[in-house]
Amino acid sequence: MHRRRRTALSLSVALLAAAPLLTACGGDAHPGAAAVVDGQRIEVSTLQSAVRDVRDAQRATPESAQLIKDTAQLSQAKLNSMIFDRVLQRAADDAGVGVSRKEIQDTRARAAAQSGGEQRFAAMLLQQGALSSGQIDAAIRREVLLTKVAGAFGANTSTPEGQQTVLAELTKTSKAMGIDVNPRYGSWNDQEVRLGETKTPWITQVTRQAPEQQPSDA
Repeated sequence: MHRRRRTALSLSVALLAAAPLLTACGGDAHPGAAAVVDGQRIEVSTLQSAVRDVRDAQRATPESAQLIKDTAQLSQAKLNSMIFDRVLQRAADDAGVGVSRKEIQDTRARAAAQSGGEQRFAAMLLQQGALSSGQIDAAIRREVLLTKVAGAFGANTSTPEGQQTVLAELTKTSKAMGIDVNPRYGSWNDQEVRLGETKTPWITQVTRQAPEQQPSDA
């Protein structure tokens, strides 16, 4: 198997089983919305702004053409994360757990130090996670909050059994939130807690995975 370097924050480490055929949701009932989650809209303009931030950051790099090519489904990936964050937040509220600003800052500082500094950390996340610098804290918050939610369920997301436990709980939450996605972006799969065939943003451990030390510029 081809070996890849582990990173302090990788938002697409594992995929669950392929989703079945999905039926389109009635997004036309919500003009201007990319999705409606528990009655709350995610505006198309909000999604476009998140995509634009990443594209601007990608264009500022020497490998811009390749990065853009590799993230052709960026709108779907960003919407997937936005919806997932709302599902995760509901699960966290129900479990009585949360994440403080200090926890996010401390986790980011550790991850950046392990990655060779803040600049290298940000560059790595842009390349591997399609994150602009302004989106890093939200991604770290997601990972830390997920760990706490998993703990509340008595699960460990670093194991297959723990992943399935968390998935089952998040599926219940997702179903209860009545998620309706604009068909132009696909449709939401409650069973897998993700948008269409996008990658799951949650089977990672930001606080436990660190980049392997490389002897040179590997």
